[in-house]
Amino acid sequence: MQVYVELALAENFCMDFTLLACAKFITKNRCSYRRISLGAAIGACFAVIFPLFGLSGAWAIVVKAVFSLALSAVSSRFSSFKSFAAFTAAFLGISALAGGALIGLFSLAGWEYSAGGGYMISSVPIGIPLFFALILFLACRALSKKISAKVKKSYVRCAIFCGDKSIEQQGFFDSGNKVYCGGAPVSVISLAAACALVDVASLKDSVSVNTVTGSKRIKVFTADKLVIYSGENEHTIKCVKIGISLRAIHSAVLHPDLAE
Repeated sequence: MQVYVELALAENFCMDFTLLACAKFITKNRCSYRRISLGAAIGACFAVIFPLFGLSGAWAIVVKAVFSLALSAVSSRFSSFKSFAAFTAAFLGISALAGGALIGLFSLAGWEYSAGGGYMISSVPIGIPLFFALILFLACRALSKKISAKVKKSYVRCAIFCGDKSIEQQGFFDSGNKVYCGGAPVSVISLAAACALVDVASLKDSVSVNTVTGSKRIKVFTADKLVIYSGENEHTIKCVKIGISLRAIHSAVLHPDLAE
């Protein structure tokens, strides 16, 4: 079977990107698609070079296992060994399921393929259509979120507690809020509301945010807890990161992660 390097790189990049993105969704990892793209590129190069070494048996398994750990470390964003292990387990599990499903598909369809030595070569590029299907799904999801955010904002009553001080105001979950500070989601309130809770001038922590006028930094503090009221139910989140808006806002902009 003749294999073209360019096609092999493209096929493996698309497949690795799809598998890593699926691991991101399953574990709700906050890694960026830029990191996933980097991991997929490294994985594609490894997949093309690996067969040239002629490794088989135990050595092939050891090398692929070590590389899988390194690939997870490059592609994911983790603050603990538990989150790293979860992402790695999801990536390896999806890869194993995908490999078994592809072998079954090739056998049923009668497509030519060869497997052995820790890799598989097929006559049909499966990774490329899967990659474009994933891109289409992501585009549709982003468009859906943007439309739903513009059509309707569902307001909730919330209270922020900091020491012996507290404020209560309306807020809404903004799907466009992608701000994090130290890996924690950041909700945003007005300067006036923040002054009722903390000494704003003494705050040192800040985080970068994207606005219509460009990227700016806003001050951030940690509130003791945030209580979100939904009817008769209360949802309490402790040690919440709160950012201070650069412009006048009348409601708290709650991070979508807090709705989960």
